[in-house]
Parts: sequence; C-alpha cells; structure tokens
Amino acid sequence: MAKQLLPWTYVLLSLTAAEQPSAPKPVAAPMRPLPWGQLNFLQTTDTHGWHAGHLQESQYSADWGDYISFAERMHQKADEIGADLLLVDTGDRVEGNGLYDASKPKGRYDYDIFKEQDIDIICTGNHELYQADAAAREYTQTVPNFKGKYLASNLDYIKPDTGERIPMAQRFRKFTTKNQGIRVLAFGFLFDFTGNANNTIVQPVGKTIEEKWFQDAIREDVDLFIVIGHVTLHGPEYKAIFKAIRSQKWDTPIQFFGGHSHIRDFAKYDSKAYGFQSGRYMETVGWMSIDGIKSKGKKGDLKELELRSDMSFQRRYIDNNLFGYRYHTGLNESTFPTGHGQNVSASIHKARKALNLDYFYGCAPKDLWMSRAPYPSDNSLYSWLEKEVLADVATNPKRKDKPRMVIFNTGGMRFDIFKGTFTRDSTYIVSPFVSTLKYIKDVPFKAASQMLPLLNNGGPIFESTELQPWQLAPPEQLAIHYDIIAPQLSIQDSFISGAAQAPLLSSSPDLVPGYTTKDDAGDDGDDTLHAPISFYKIPNCIQATASMAEKSDPETVDLVFIDFIQPWVLTALQFTGQTYNNSHVENYRPEIFTDLLAGWIKEHWRGDCRS
Repeated sequence: MAKQLLPWTYVLLSLTAAEQPSAPKPVAAPMRPLPWGQLNFLQTTDTHGWHAGHLQESQYSADWGDYISFAERMHQKADEIGADLLLVDTGDRVEGNGLYDASKPKGRYDYDIFKEQDIDIICTGNHELYQADAAAREYTQTVPNFKGKYLASNLDYIKPDTGERIPMAQRFRKFTTKNQGIRVLAFGFLFDFTGNANNTIVQPVGKTIEEKWFQDAIREDVDLFIVIGHVTLHGPEYKAIFKAIRSQKWDTPIQFFGGHSHIRDFAKYDSKAYGFQSGRYMETVGWMSIDGIKSKGKKGDLKELELRSDMSFQRRYIDNNLFGYRYHTGLNESTFPTGHGQNVSASIHKARKALNLDYFYGCAPKDLWMSRAPYPSDNSLYSWLEKEVLADVATNPKRKDKPRMVIFNTGGMRFDIFKGTFTRDSTYIVSPFVSTLKYIKDVPFKAASQMLPLLNNGGPIFESTELQPWQLAPPEQLAIHYDIIAPQLSIQDSFISGAAQAPLLSSSPDLVPGYTTKDDAGDDGDDTLHAPISFYKIPNCIQATASMAEKSDPETVDLVFIDFIQPWVLTALQFTGQTYNNSHVENYRPEIFTDLLAGWIKEHWRGDCRS
C-alpha cells in the first residue's frame, strides 16, 4: 500500500482560471492525496462531449487539454517511482455537449480533440451506437485513432459496402506494463444493449463468454485481468464475466472498470476482484491503484512507496479542475501545463468559436434541477417542462384544437439549467438528441389516460419484453434499479430508501456543493470535500395536456410522445386493449425537440443577463 499522508490537507487556490477563457476559477477546498501502488489507472467515462469542461461550475472547469497535461505529469511521476500508469475510457463520448453535437457532421472537431489523449484501453458506449452515422464514425475514426487499444469483446460492425459482419475492434488485448512488467489481459464490453442502429450488432454478454476465443483467453497465464466496459458495476453482465473468469482462474486479480450509470461507484466482487466507475460529463477523473500483484516480470524500484505483500485496491474520485490537478502533481500555474495540453486547450477554444457555442439565446430566470429538487416543485426541470414547455412546443397547426396528451421521458433531458446566460451550447447540454415528436391520433381518452401510470409504474406488461420502464429515466436513476443508494449523493426521503449522508468533516469552511460518495470501500473516496447534494427520485415520464375541456373528459385525444419511447407506448396501449402498432404512428412536428426547445427559450427568456 502506498505510504499514507495526512488524511486531509488544506491548500489554497492559485488565482488563475482553467484553460478555457470563460471557465470559472476553482475554489479552495480540503483535499485527499492519491494512493499510489504498483499499477495505477486514470479513468474517464460518459464524457458525452464535455471536453471543454464545465463553464458554469468551478469544481469541474478543467478541459481535455488540462487532463492531458495531468496525465503526462502523472506518467512522469510513475516513471520516477517505478510504478505503472494506464489510462482507461469506457465509452459514451458523444451526445451531450455542443462541442460534439453542434457540428455537421457531429463530432467534426471533437474526435480530433479526444484522440490527443494517450488512452491504453478504450471501448464503446451505447450512445456511440444509437445513430448509424455515429456508429460508422466510431469504426472509421475512433477505432483507428486508438488502434490496438480499442477493444470490442461483444460488438460487431456491418460494413456498408459489403454487408460483412466483422468485430468493431479486437476482442481483447494482452500486454506487459512498462515499469513493473505486469502481464495483463484486457477485455472491453458493452452491456446487453438492444437500441443500437442496424449497422452494429451487440451480442449478449452471456453468449459472448461461452465463445472459444473468450474461454481460451481466460485460461492465459497472466498476472491481472482488466475488464473495461460500458457496464454498470452491479449489473448482471459483470457478475457473469466475473463468474466465468473465476471458473478458470480462482486467484488471479481482476480489475473491472464500469460506466453508463453516470455515478461514482466502487464494487467488491471478492478479495482480489474490484470494480470502479468514475462518473460522468468530465466532472470526475477516476484514480485506481493496485498493490500486491504477483508479477513474474521485472519488479522495478518503487521509490517512496511501501508495497503490501497482500492485495490492496484503492480509489479516488478526482474533481476535474486545475486546483486539484496541481495539488496532486505538486506543481503550480507555471510548471503544471505541458505544451501538448495547452495546444489541445487552444484547439478546443478554436472549435467552440467556430461552432458559435457562446451565442446568446436567453436568460434563465432561476436554477432548474433534474434530481436536486423534488418533483413536482417550482425548481424541478421536469415541472418546468410539464407546465410551461411541452404543450406549447407540441402543437401541430393542423390539429391545434384537438385535445392532446404529450408524454416525454425524463431521460430525454440530460443536465440542469443554471440561472443566467443560456447559450447555443446550453441547448445541446440540456437536450442533445435528434428526437422528434410522434403521435397517434384519436386515441380513446380512457386508454390514453393510462399511459403515464403504466410507463412510470411498469409491472407485468413489460416483464416478457426487453422494454423496462426504468430505461426511460436518466442513467443516474439506475441506482434505484440496482438497489444502490445513489452512492455519490445525499439521498432524500422521496428516494426509495436511505437518509441524507452527513458531511465527511463536522467542522469545515464554506464548501461548494458536490459529490460526497459512499461506496463499497467507505466514504473516503472523493479527493475533494464538498457540501452534500440532495438527490430525489423522479418519474420515468412526465405529461402535459392541451386543448382539454375543464369540466369533462374528451372521447378521444391525440397521444403525442417523443419518438424514443414509441415501443413502450405501443406496448402499454396493447395492455389497455388497443390494437395500435407502428403503422398508426405519424410525425407530429418535423423539427427535432432540441430545436423546438431552443425556439421556446428565445421567445420566453428574453432579456440580457450577460453583464
């Protein structure tokens, strides 16, 4: 185990901002040092295009160039002490920020920015696969950008010219680490995803682990298995992979890296197998260290470290800001940046200008929260959508007088709205998808009125299908499905169980609200002390109505919904005795919902708050 420093060190902030000119300055906070081991990892996951950093949140304000500088400085430190450092990314790099979504084609700048980081093991997320063109770019750009390091253990690609089915990338990677000579065999998985475009095939994990190549691989003589994946740590896929490896290698250490659920998380499978997940949206860079690996290769000279003879797995969740990066590297404003990192930051700034992401749309009158405010409430993003936006934008001029119900899944919104400036970038951050509004006309009111309860409560109607109602909510709500008490947040009584977590220190200065993680290893994982954030359960879907009589129910309504939820809506309608199918679904508005939302903002949030 690495030599432990004081549990908390209080350091003061340098007065410089992050690399993006408009980024806010990070604030001073108590910090925990990083535990070093023989083998160390930096992990990103679910970055969703946030490679310019958070320009309205100081604690996450570093950009991808800053992360490159941080990784390069940490590699230097690893070489100095004889340790190894590997970088991991577990997918969902697209959809969620103007840097990716605002260009045509999407990712025009973002792919080149992302590839500048030297990542050792990388895999696919589900968002790379929703759209056929995005999946094609993954195959033609990201896979070659990380040739030999991109792993696709259960993902195939269909070549457009020949129709040939081939692996998206190599199935596994076997290599030896630079300084410690640790023999590693790595896999890269995606959860059992069924919403992918027809130019890709996601094979269920349970079937993949039965294949000869996998069975041969887990019989290899190695010091460590690394399983990365866009997979939740507590889901069935990793349990199956763990069981399969253990059936052949009962004592070999296994390190899992997860993604998809957008939370900071750590899981113990047994005394030599652990899982780690670093979060979402470039808020967090994950740090994982392992000691006690019985390497048959070179040992190296681990200066400044006291190694354990038994296995030790330790983690930190690093807030993505320059304040923390400089603290962990022991460097300052002038010594921390690398030329490479600065060049990438400059490229990000240039791309943002080319995409006009700071173009002013309006002024948000208050903060609107996805899960930090109860639903319904005045500060709920979903209450705002329900009361003010949906019925207004979901209007078909030819049927505007027809009573209608408008259903929207909460997972269709991706981030909070902060009081003040709302820009072109903000629109993609809040609503990045290319979804449109569909409808079924003249649905019996009695059947239509059952849609929202069925979609929110689920029940037996979905049990025999691949459609689960919880899939309609934001990924963070997966914590409910897997019985995790949303480990990185302070849970309120409206959540299914649990009480608010206490701050980690009883006496502390004023703190910025943020993650106060409690996971399988305890409550000491966050590198920065925060004031806790409340987290509330939200429904799978919300509903607005329009042109409805006040005192009597109509016989029929237009049932309007966002296209993503069409399979769930049709299944629920069948449960009510209706016989609707895909042929009954028509386009309600031609515009994508993101553009409708932008138009609403421009019209209703006029006024200039930029001064």
